[in-house]
Amino acid sequence: MKVILDIKDDKAAFVMEVLKNFSFVKAKPLTPYKAEVLEGLKEAVEEVNLVKAGKRKAQPLSEL
Repeated sequence: MKVILDIKDDKAAFVMEVLKNFSFVKAKPLTPYKAEVLEGLKEAVEEVNLVKAGKRKAQPLSEL
């Protein structure tokens, strides 16, 4: 299973150290670019789900 955690910068080193102490956990930080890409994908999926649920109207491709 993969899990993404959002940790305050001042606590990140502590959490990473704790995770490294578990032999069954592999933890590596995301680069700022990869974190931004993942956040964008998450927002896009949420918007598609809102459109599918009829809670938001889709924007025509020509308007983009």
